[in-house]
Amino acid sequence: MLTSVSDPIKFFETWLQEAEKREINNYNAMTLATVSKDGQPSSRVVLLKDIWQDKFVFYTNLESRKGEELGQCPKAALSFYWKSLDRQVRIEGSVEQVPDEMADAYFGTRPRLSRLGAWASDQSRPLGSLEILQNRLETLEKKYPDDQIPRPPHWSGFAVAAQRIEFWDQGQYRLHERILYTKEGNRWVSTRLYP
Repeated sequence: MLTSVSDPIKFFETWLQEAEKREINNYNAMTLATVSKDGQPSSRVVLLKDIWQDKFVFYTNLESRKGEELGQCPKAALSFYWKSLDRQVRIEGSVEQVPDEMADAYFGTRPRLSRLGAWASDQSRPLGSLEILQNRLETLEKKYPDDQIPRPPHWSGFAVAAQRIEFWDQGQYRLHERILYTKEGNRWVSTRLYP
């Protein structure tokens, strides 16, 4: 049974830990929704990489569609769904870019080919053929023959500062449990919702 808690971020972390044990793939996968400057929403799945200062962090190409949309309208919605647990969490909030040193540190932990791929890909732009991307990757492998690959200036992370967090726990006969937390100043206010 869902009960009201004083810190929904910490409560989220307990659900995430349970998902890590139960989900077969990508327990940290979340749907990220953004909106363009003309109001067109779009969504895609990204991976939660950290919870930093109570903010939900993911990394991407800043010149991608999501990167550009977050630059124009720094607000986002996140959605986690863990089928193995019959649970969902929805998060809405403002977005800021993470500090360079944080992006550098995370970039350095990525596999070598992922780091080279961040340089090779013009993410979200038209690609004539896979051969073009492969040629770019091969050129970069020669340019950076060892493990010293700098972070591209167009690649960083975003942190979502939650203003609303909703926990949903599946119940029988569609009698689901839902609790919404809304940030009011420095405190969270909880409201139980009808399913």
